[in-house]
Amino acid sequence: MKTIPARRVVMLDRDGTVIKECHYLSEPGQVELLPGVGEGLRQLQEMGLGLVLLTNQSGINRGYFGWEEVERVHQVLRELLGAEGVELEGIFVCPHRPEEACGCRKPEPGLAHQAAQELGFDPKAGFLIGDKACDIDVGKRVGAQTFLVRTGYGAQLEAEGDIRPDFVVDDIPGAVPVIAEQIAS
Repeated sequence: MKTIPARRVVMLDRDGTVIKECHYLSEPGQVELLPGVGEGLRQLQEMGLGLVLLTNQSGINRGYFGWEEVERVHQVLRELLGAEGVELEGIFVCPHRPEEACGCRKPEPGLAHQAAQELGFDPKAGFLIGDKACDIDVGKRVGAQTFLVRTGYGAQLEAEGDIRPDFVVDDIPGAVPVIAEQIAS
């Protein structure tokens, strides 16, 4: 009996990875895809991979903005990606401040587990792409292959040398051939 391989998903950080880093982003007009992101994500989709966004948004619980503003930002993000032929399967948001010690704020794995349960995938069979240590930590905790991108805060983290992702790439398009190679092996 042939075993069916697990559905594979790429879990993505939002700010500094998919879109331009903008501290406490709450204005839809500030949403800007990083160069090549649309094409890179489309290529990943064409490989049969699902795409899921995991994002910490403590500005909600800090009172800087509400869920409504976050939803408007995500609507613009979905429209920009849609124009590139890309569809996110889900966006999972942690609204908590670090001191709230929740299980969903990255680097805790709660968002990844929630996404996996709701969308039916095994994170161990997937990939996580991000620009911060908390992103890489989530990937490691759920057993995914981790990619640090040099966009956002990634280049600074790489230079500091305190982070150990499985792969370091310039950006999402740079992750595409590495992921393709991992899938083929």
